Amino acid sequence: MSIFNFLFITNNPEIAVFTLKQGADRIFVDLEILGKVERQGHLNTVISRHSPRDISLLRPLLPYGALLVRLNPVNPNTQNEVDDAIQRGADVLMLPMFRGVEEVRTFCKAVNSRAKVCLLVETVGAMESLSECVGVSGVDEVHIGLNDLHLEMGCRFMFEPLVSGHVERMTAILRGAGIPFGIGGLARVGEGMLSAEMLMSEHARLGSTCAILSRTFHRQAASVEEIQAEMNFADEVQRLRMAYEASCRSTTEELKFQHELVKAAIADIAAKQPSRQQKEPRVL
Repeated sequence: MSIFNFLFITNNPEIAVFTLKQGADRIFVDLEILGKVERQGHLNTVISRHSPRDISLLRPLLPYGALLVRLNPVNPNTQNEVDDAIQRGADVLMLPMFRGVEEVRTFCKAVNSRAKVCLLVETVGAMESLSECVGVSGVDEVHIGLNDLHLEMGCRFMFEPLVSGHVERMTAILRGAGIPFGIGGLARVGEGMLSAEMLMSEHARLGSTCAILSRTFHRQAASVEEIQAEMNFADEVQRLRMAYEASCRSTTEELKFQHELVKAAIADIAAKQPSRQQKEPRVL
């Protein structure tokens, strides 16, 4: 069986324990705040208001390896942020919004192998310097973040980089370096502008083994009871796993055919979205 990891963003201890028991693989605590409101405040996105204390609350409740914490981009307080998150029990530290290899070196030096490091590739600079960045000692895994990346590229739709060749080139680099990676987020089967089944075929085709469970899995619920009233969480996660397994069993030709369908669907959705100023990234 192919392994696929689902990340669930929450700082609620009850919800964290519930979602792990029901099929999620990691809990994602989001401490990133520097620059986020300026980048995304005008969009229909969820900006988390988690705190370092949430790491301490969650740590005794979660199994080893299941607690991922996104910190701020590299800044004058990075060492203190890293030290505090590790002291509180973070298993994986995620670096967002970096633009080049020097930030990666600074972050990995601060971590100093005391936790795993996950690079969140969500800028054009990070995309263009990816080969250098994954060569830095201490980098354990990568997540390709399509939200900020598509905004910086001037794309109309979040998943356009998935079929423009840019994600294709990044995943080739990551496979070549032997670095495990994930891509973006996933809605529940049957929801989202682009179907989860189509996205899972791309994860299988590209070699991705991780995604974030989107807001359709929680609807900003404040309790387990609210989630249960909305859905059978375990069944919804299992439906995604089954879609991934089915794609993994597909032949290369079948995945190529499905990719053409994904491209057509994304082009159709993008054509209906408001245009943004295009920032054409250099070819990797």
